[in-house]
Amino acid sequence: MPSRANIYPELRVRSPLEQAWELFRQNTLAMIGLWGLGFLSLLTLFGPWLAPYPPHEQFSQALLLPPSWADDGNIDFFLGTDDLGRDLLSRLITGARLTVGNGVLVVLVALLVGGCIGILGGMSKGLKSSILNHLLDTLLSIPSLLLAIIFVAILGPGLFNTLLAITLALTPQFIRATYNAVSDEMQKEYITALRLDGANRWRILRFGVLPNLSDTIVSQTTRGLSSAILDITAVGFLGLGAQPPRPEWGAMLSDAMELVYLAPWTVTLPGLAILLSVLVINMVGEGLRQAINEVMN
Repeated sequence: MPSRANIYPELRVRSPLEQAWELFRQNTLAMIGLWGLGFLSLLTLFGPWLAPYPPHEQFSQALLLPPSWADDGNIDFFLGTDDLGRDLLSRLITGARLTVGNGVLVVLVALLVGGCIGILGGMSKGLKSSILNHLLDTLLSIPSLLLAIIFVAILGPGLFNTLLAITLALTPQFIRATYNAVSDEMQKEYITALRLDGANRWRILRFGVLPNLSDTIVSQTTRGLSSAILDITAVGFLGLGAQPPRPEWGAMLSDAMELVYLAPWTVTLPGLAILLSVLVINMVGEGLRQAINEVMN
């Protein structure tokens, strides 16, 4: 026999996840950002197969060819070519994995390490919590990009060292965000009620603290991903990250700076790729944060 919820769908109580999705769908900017993020994810995952040409292939007969919509453009090279005759569209598509994909990897590692340390620190008291708090204050007083450059200078240039350095630079931000959120939750009355009910620290963490960290995790992850992409491109622009001929967007921007007046599309296109990537990530993150806040409140 069908349940009343199936006969009368309006009687069914929607889960918090469904409510958050409904609120997210009503946000036009967030949905635009979601479609943009989906397209960016597609390029990151399948870029090498979607690119019309290999990113390192040089066409000597098509040096500094403008985009196809220009008078001197060629439809075979939709976004034009660089000073070595390499197809810019192919390099931008392939470079999404080096820039955005590595940014996602960096943020996941920083979230895992920083989140665990922040949770443990937020649930502890006394000397350990005080030492962690002062150490974080010291590290966060240094901008993440400067901290990443310092680590790269110590470890040496290269893509792996850059990713490791940016991970080390972003981890304190995740520790601080998680630490503050957990500390605030531990002061609330429902935590006291759980303690009086005999709940141990694991049950308090699992059933009391973690369900209320979603807003913090979403907002910090999106901010961290934006920072990671900007830091990767900035270090690459300085020549300390991915080395030529890898098509990392920051390195492409650096290589094209001397062509800014002769072939401005070689500078504009990588810059636009970086800008739009950070923009869609922030749009999705802000939409998620607003939806979660409304559901929780």
